[in-house]
Amino acid sequence: MRKRVAVIGGGIAGLAAAVRIRDRAPDNTEIIVYEQSGRLGGKLHTGELAGARVERGAESMLMSAPDGGESAAIHFVRRLGLDRRIMHPAPIPAALAIAGGLERIPGGTLVGVPGDLSMLGTVARPAPGADRDQGRPLLAEGEDIAVGELVRARYGDEVADRLVDPMLGGVYAGRADRLSLATTMPALARTARVEHTLAGAVRAAQAASVRVPGRPVFAALTGGMSSLIGAAAAASGARISLGLPVREITRTRHGWRLLLGPVPAPQTDDVDAVVLAVPAAPAARLLSGVDLNAAAGIEVLSYASVALAAFAFAPGTELPELSGFLVPPSEGTLVKAATFFTRKWPAVAGSEGPVVVRVSLGRAGEEERLQHDDAVLTATAHAELGRLLGRELPAPVGTWLQRWGGGLPQYAPGHLDRVALARAALGEHPGLALAGAAYDGVGVPACVASGEKAADDVLKHLEER
Repeated sequence: MRKRVAVIGGGIAGLAAAVRIRDRAPDNTEIIVYEQSGRLGGKLHTGELAGARVERGAESMLMSAPDGGESAAIHFVRRLGLDRRIMHPAPIPAALAIAGGLERIPGGTLVGVPGDLSMLGTVARPAPGADRDQGRPLLAEGEDIAVGELVRARYGDEVADRLVDPMLGGVYAGRADRLSLATTMPALARTARVEHTLAGAVRAAQAASVRVPGRPVFAALTGGMSSLIGAAAAASGARISLGLPVREITRTRHGWRLLLGPVPAPQTDDVDAVVLAVPAAPAARLLSGVDLNAAAGIEVLSYASVALAAFAFAPGTELPELSGFLVPPSEGTLVKAATFFTRKWPAVAGSEGPVVVRVSLGRAGEEERLQHDDAVLTATAHAELGRLLGRELPAPVGTWLQRWGGGLPQYAPGHLDRVALARAALGEHPGLALAGAAYDGVGVPACVASGEKAADDVLKHLEER
């Protein structure tokens, strides 16, 4: 009998699930991807500025997995036949904006957490007597705490504020004092349950991560990250439904029923299995009619709202010899990071085009600072960028502003346990699986792996039936 699978959510996690189902399910399996917005891709969205392609969301993906193999994202790229489009950023350093200057990010850190305090230079001063061996592991088995709590206790406030906070903020737009160590830095969490010093735990985590000589850390695609979305949609062979919200899912005798569309004109669709690949709040709403325990486990996840501003300056506009910089929250700016796009991605920018800078605005808890119109936010970003660079910048020849309201999940300590309990509750409802950044981590590799795992779960259910 022909099976039907619904994927709710058309971001990269949902599309990775759809491709996996297409690859492993019988040929006659029907796949439907429901995406409430008018386009696929979620946070992968390539834009254009003054003739240059500039990402309006995630700009790159990790090349490697912790075991030294290629990341799930790169495997996915190869599966889609896009491996010849892989490109890498220029190997130039980044900096931290501190006290009116730009300081090179120290080497030997793990997402900003130093493994050798002597390499910090003038960026940050460790607390007196920092990181003494107290004769026991830093964490108990299974314990999870905030990254900032651990770093402040072992290295002091300045290291946390000037180095770790901006590094984590660059990835999660969150604060180190509120982000789970086990979720954001799992390798360090594992070694902290064995090592007696934070420096030792960092070095042990770095040693356990296999690096392939000559392999770059990051990759993007010529044609933009949106090309990954188009290729995935095509490879899935799925029927794509845009602009039609899924308002309810309920269990039926033979599978699942989806309630679709606006309240005045409801539609239904009966399917054999569902991959739920949407953010935590809509997922919790949909699960509330299925399992209240599962819904409760994920509805507590909060999100940070951010915005991206891009500026195109006239050719020849001078920038530092850097790929960009991160800004500690203690600097007080709305700008939290800047990418010198022209320098970082010369293969895209070219040598004759405009000088492009992409600026990230907003952190968790600062949503009110984004409550201005686009013109005000763009002007603020331009003025702050000039101050952080130490000079007045010329007027740009082109700009855009991209808002990502509730765009980045904030993983509080205990996140992994809450997700595990939610998934265990859903084990009582086979044929329904969760996927996406809300559960398994931000970044393209994590989302691809999450989507593929959810696909495997529902495929196992269909096979058992």
